[in-house]
Amino acid sequence: MTFCNKLPAESSADMRVGVVAGEASGDLLGEALIRAVRSRYPEASFEGIAGPRMQALHARSLFPMEHLAVRGYWEVLRSLPRLLSIRAQLRRHFLAHPPDLFIGIDAPDFNLGLERDLKRAGIPTLQMVAPTVWAWRAGRLPKIREAVTGVLSIFPFEKPLFDQAGIPLTYIGHPLVQQLAIPDRFLARQGLDPTFTGRWVALLPGSRVSELEYHGRLFLETALQLHQRFPDLRFAVPLINAVTRTVFRRILTQGGYTKLPLVILEEDATRLLAAADVALVASGTATLEAALLECPQVLTYRLSGLTAWMVRRKVVSRFVGLPNIILGREVVPEILQEQATSDRLATELALLLQDETARDAMRQAYGKIRQALGADTTAAIVQGVERVLAHEA
Repeated sequence: MTFCNKLPAESSADMRVGVVAGEASGDLLGEALIRAVRSRYPEASFEGIAGPRMQALHARSLFPMEHLAVRGYWEVLRSLPRLLSIRAQLRRHFLAHPPDLFIGIDAPDFNLGLERDLKRAGIPTLQMVAPTVWAWRAGRLPKIREAVTGVLSIFPFEKPLFDQAGIPLTYIGHPLVQQLAIPDRFLARQGLDPTFTGRWVALLPGSRVSELEYHGRLFLETALQLHQRFPDLRFAVPLINAVTRTVFRRILTQGGYTKLPLVILEEDATRLLAAADVALVASGTATLEAALLECPQVLTYRLSGLTAWMVRRKVVSRFVGLPNIILGREVVPEILQEQATSDRLATELALLLQDETARDAMRQAYGKIRQALGADTTAAIVQGVERVLAHEA
């Protein structure tokens, strides 16, 4: 069965958009996507898999977003039956109720297979956030071309590679640049706790349960060592859903860290990063959020031994963290895998806490990131959407 989809030129009364966001960072991007599309098509509806920010804009989520939040080969293998079942159910749903457009937000290992099947049925497909073929797995380009009608790219250096592969790509800038203004740190701190006069340390161990399992105890042990050296510190962990909060509280209790001056915030990281003096961040979009909010940070990440071995065989990028990749140099310390011990992380964070010059230098570099990723994101998203729809009309 093949569907023909063309949006009306001015009305959005009948416009339906399928969407899948796989984690907290995808939810942030999805919020920007929905606002942009509705700037052109005010009544557009969205359904698929959405996080709390997207649901606040009335996107309908057919499955909990956290079901997709899995990283690493071994972790994905354990969750594979559930992931395949969800994707099959989404495929049946969208083929039975074809949307005018389907947009996968990041999560390429999940979305590309779904996009391929929907595209074959005549449904236009967009991938928001290009798969990182510039960092590793460049061999995926033919599969991406088969799966998508177009790509919405958030990094300017991706376009030549996708143009060469014959994949229509629209550079939209990074939506976080518009979403995250440079904060007033004093006001942000007042918002967290107006009575506290010490220093805040943000702990961002990740938004997936698997990340908490690898990073939870490590981050808490690092916090304990820092607090012994700097008694004025207070720590905070932002966790947006009940599942991750439950997992983190278990690690906190079982590890004997309950006496730490630590707050668990039931929200995303934005408010905390705007207020914190320094942050310990698991690699991912959160490192870019910290940069745009001018929070000095140390980046870390751990994977299973098998996953780490496989990644090292395929990776081609010099860096892991987005701030370093964008600038082409190590601005943010990257402490990874075997090197990621609580002693090492505490030492790196202590250096930042003690060295105002180092913090200022990092913030100066952050400004270049904001410049590099700046664009009229709303207009670019609309352009990318209409380009794909015109291609499929």
